Amino acid sequence: MNLQLFIKDNFISGEWKNISLKKIYSLIDAKKPFEQKSVQKILNALENEGVIVFLDGKYTAVEFSGLIKGTLRGNEKGFAFLVPNDGSDDYFIPNRNLHGGLHEDTVLAKKVENSLKGSSDEAEVVKILERGVKILSGTFYRDRGQNLVRPDDKNYFEDVYIEKGKENGAKTGDKVLVKIIGYFKGYSPDGVVTEVLGKRYELFAEENSIIKGSGFEEKFPKTVLDEVAKIPQEVGDNQLIDRLNLTDRLIITIDGDDSRDFDDAVEVEKLKNGNYKLGVHIADVSQYVKTGTALDKEAYNRATSVYFPDRVLPMLPKELSNGICSLNEGVVRLTLSCIMEISPKGEVVDRQIVKSAIKSKRRMTYNKVEAIINGDADVIAQYADVSSMIMLMAELQSVLTAKRDERGSVDLDIKEAHITYQNGEIDIGQREAKRAYKIIEEFMVLANECVAEFAFYQELPILYRIHEKPTVEKAQTFVEFLKALGINVRWRPENARPSDFSAVLDRVKGEPFYSLVNRVMLRSMQKASYYPENLGHFGLSSKCYCHFTSPIRRYPDLIVHRVIKMVLDGQIGQLNDLYGDFIYETATQTSEKERKANEVERAVDDLYKAKYMENFIGQEFDGVISGVTSFGVFTELENTVEGITKLEDLPRGNYSHDPKTFTLSSSKHTYKLGDKVRVGVMGVDLSSRRVEFIILYKLA
Repeated sequence: MNLQLFIKDNFISGEWKNISLKKIYSLIDAKKPFEQKSVQKILNALENEGVIVFLDGKYTAVEFSGLIKGTLRGNEKGFAFLVPNDGSDDYFIPNRNLHGGLHEDTVLAKKVENSLKGSSDEAEVVKILERGVKILSGTFYRDRGQNLVRPDDKNYFEDVYIEKGKENGAKTGDKVLVKIIGYFKGYSPDGVVTEVLGKRYELFAEENSIIKGSGFEEKFPKTVLDEVAKIPQEVGDNQLIDRLNLTDRLIITIDGDDSRDFDDAVEVEKLKNGNYKLGVHIADVSQYVKTGTALDKEAYNRATSVYFPDRVLPMLPKELSNGICSLNEGVVRLTLSCIMEISPKGEVVDRQIVKSAIKSKRRMTYNKVEAIINGDADVIAQYADVSSMIMLMAELQSVLTAKRDERGSVDLDIKEAHITYQNGEIDIGQREAKRAYKIIEEFMVLANECVAEFAFYQELPILYRIHEKPTVEKAQTFVEFLKALGINVRWRPENARPSDFSAVLDRVKGEPFYSLVNRVMLRSMQKASYYPENLGHFGLSSKCYCHFTSPIRRYPDLIVHRVIKMVLDGQIGQLNDLYGDFIYETATQTSEKERKANEVERAVDDLYKAKYMENFIGQEFDGVISGVTSFGVFTELENTVEGITKLEDLPRGNYSHDPKTFTLSSSKHTYKLGDKVRVGVMGVDLSSRRVEFIILYKLA
């Protein structure tokens, strides 16, 4: 008998509940000291795993204990919220009930009566199962002879104590990377400085502090680089044998001016029957990144490429991302192609997914494609070999966009910053909405849908890209926001459909608060994620969707490629054994890593925006109120820079905040979302990445 499994099964099944150690000894006839020691060791292990808990002298499974398992989300004021693993509502935990728990720790907690509210939405930490933050960044300082590091992440509200000799040469004001090495109840966590990043308020020290403190690495391990060095940088003729050879086709890439890796290429032709033939050809990264290799494990851990104004942290080394996997102009590359026949009404009437090989004929940019669409004679002449196909692409894009609009796809129009850093200079503008972007977007969305449907109907184990409908609470908040703007809707929050949201955008188009409605609508929606089951995509109004088109920079796409290729190679019988359980693990890993990557990208963008605004302290700008809170008002400028006017910097008055109408008002002054205002730049704090405005007056 496997004693560990026997004990675990009895707890999980509920056979053993609130059972004493003595009773367990009796049930399994553990009389000798070494037998009892083995049992105790197993119980300790199960307790550390969070399977069982020891309360009031008795053991029971967590599932039957009435305790809540979840993750702490700290607040700089010293309290935290417990986010339950089961997706239920969060619980508030005051500092006195944390018992040493800190931001991102996994804990067991019990519900307690909230003496202030008389409700049951408060909890108390019973046991810390796992520490969430193991490495963090912050500012080193000395206080009363002690070395301390104040974390950059204000949610991690405890300073870290650094024992003398473990400061690694850090001096007061240095940005540092710290490894947590111990926890002492009632005291600060104990850490060691592993790297000095530079001085506080220096741009790159602050940027590296954000990146490295979030666990992202720029360099690849030597084991990975050694594997990559053995990968040929050219496609051999023998690799084309079992592939559809498309190297003679007019296939092009369309990307940004500064793009360095190209994982998708496209072609369009008009068929004699009036239909369109669209070919979407995606780099076959799975040919080079093999399952179980050091390269694959590193790609899994990174899960995504991360983009900053001055650099990229790629998922794959440059020898792959910019080399053999990149669909560079004029060279043969291995691809996985989705070739679709589309009717003039936008219906896919036929599709073919094949292993292929291409040779890109042109490396086109969005700007050049836009110029061709707009009739620029010089650019058309320069690219005479592809200009007519690009015009056909624009025609097909219109057809596909109309089809998506018809089914109610939500096409948000969110202001997006375009931040560049060249020769020590930062420039910030608003990213233009080009027709060329729309062409590639429509083609990639359609290919992703076709591949997802192929996998769904064959019941293949892949990662779907899901986007669930908004929660009733968030939908209700959005409806109330619209009412405050004088917009009434007939649909009910519990029955919200994509077409309802799309209709709202059509209704407010041209209004001064149009961009604001887009922003609040985005906040009201769920976050998209990866999942092993097809739950549809609300925003796209798509019944079946996955990510297939960017395997150079997204691990889920790589998984989809591997599964599809196994089907094409006749190995479908092995799929569930290889990927069944792994798909569930990968869904959690890649969704979480994507969330962290987005947070880090936003934080670095905010840093660059703050640094940029240092040049404009004392100057005035027009803006729109983009956020209203109990502690101040946020204003967004035309270039997407957002700053705060603190409550104390508003005209004197007794202000009250109404979250339902998104207003902050006193007897003389009212500030609400969408108000146009004139602001002055008061100051910038690089460490908090905050720009401070003063509202000078409202604009008509």
